[in-house]
Amino acid sequence: MSRVSFLDFRYGLSKRLLPKTSKSGSFNCRQSSGLSCTFELNVDEMKRVFDKFDANKDGKISQEEYRSLLKAMRKRSADHEVAKIFQVADLDEDGFIDFKEFMDVQRKGGGIRTMDIRNAFQMFDLDGDGRISAEEVHEMLGRLGERCSHKDCLRMVRGVDANGDGFIDMDEFITMMTRSMSPT
Repeated sequence: MSRVSFLDFRYGLSKRLLPKTSKSGSFNCRQSSGLSCTFELNVDEMKRVFDKFDANKDGKISQEEYRSLLKAMRKRSADHEVAKIFQVADLDEDGFIDFKEFMDVQRKGGGIRTMDIRNAFQMFDLDGDGRISAEEVHEMLGRLGERCSHKDCLRMVRGVDANGDGFIDMDEFITMMTRSMSPT
């Protein structure tokens, strides 16, 4: 299946306002490898992700809704890649992905991998400098249709910025995103 997946977008979409995280503590699941750790799915967060894809709020995701969200995130996806994703996810073959099918795909994927979180980080790190600024948070949330002031984005970054440098680095991002998850 294509590397374009729902998991690539999970974290950027489920954390409308980035939660405050403890200034202490660290991510303990071999974050340097990025491949060995997976986390259980949080149904409430997954519902928020699903709802973001479901733009017309009809309880199902169409291929057009999926493509629109990819476009907003400036992800390239050919029609055949979207068709492949729907071929795998659309279990009842009605042309749409409902929430049950959405969750089934996520569960079959084995949960959320550390690499998925790293991909989400890279999505927010618009200039590729290895850290996320308040400006980057503001721009990405805007692309996703979220309303958030620059001041709110600064507050979000400060709530996650454990080392006080004014940015979110990879370790801080992973810690923030996994604090409410349990390893599988």
